[in-house]
Amino acid sequence: MKLAVVGAGSMGAQIAQQAALHGMTVMLHDKAQAQLRKAAESNRGHLARRVEKGKLSQTDAEAALRRVVMITDLAGAVQHADFVIEAVFEDLELKCSIFRELDRVAPPDAVLASNSSTIGISKLAGETKHPERCINMHFFYPVLVMDLVEIVRGPQTSDEAVERATAMARDMGRTPVVLNKEIDGFIVNRILHAATQEAYRLLDAEVASFEDIDTAIEKGLNWPMGPFRLGDFSGLDVTYNARLHMYRTTGDERYRPSPQLEAKVKAGKLGRKTGEGWYHYRD
Repeated sequence: MKLAVVGAGSMGAQIAQQAALHGMTVMLHDKAQAQLRKAAESNRGHLARRVEKGKLSQTDAEAALRRVVMITDLAGAVQHADFVIEAVFEDLELKCSIFRELDRVAPPDAVLASNSSTIGISKLAGETKHPERCINMHFFYPVLVMDLVEIVRGPQTSDEAVERATAMARDMGRTPVVLNKEIDGFIVNRILHAATQEAYRLLDAEVASFEDIDTAIEKGLNWPMGPFRLGDFSGLDVTYNARLHMYRTTGDERYRPSPQLEAKVKAGKLGRKTGEGWYHYRD
């Protein structure tokens, strides 16, 4: 199966590399040549660490890197694709424009998938003449580590598109789960959101410190990271924007972001990537 990935940020670059590790030649598109270079350097670093740890041979690493073809021309990237995964940042207008263009330049039988975790495919499929081939295919970051892919059927998504997306996930060495109804947050983020919102409520009510809440969750529920440590890892701006999206979408006060989370984001303390969030980090 011929795969194209649109968007060479952290998600798109790793989606492409994960497929390449399983023998696929992938066209990785970004309009910025500098971003493609950054993606290539990042992927090379990830695979080099696997080689150092003895998890991957140098020969296989080099072959997998070569199978990711960097390209700035969208039409050239997707013209022969059986499957296209859009992985640009979470901006509805941008994603709509990409799906309009994909509908024009990709083969008419290619599946068009969005990696979005917050924008359901129903909001994008209407930009195409064939909404039945559109689907959400939500990978988890970091893609080279996280095994799960949420495959979400839109109101007009065909059974064939679901089957092909499921097969693609498995061919990439990932475990798919299928949602037959499109809901905000899908499965994982919806459940994670409920749990972390309760953690923030406990913090805001001064029931316990964020450190002790993390410890309780890690030791009592056996989570690898508590909600505050996980927020720092993912980026507190990502956490905040996801909660704000749910609150604005539903109008439900239960989803209103924590004032302390909002304060962290407005102060630019976004977690590991800025050196400080709930915790402090060295370079």
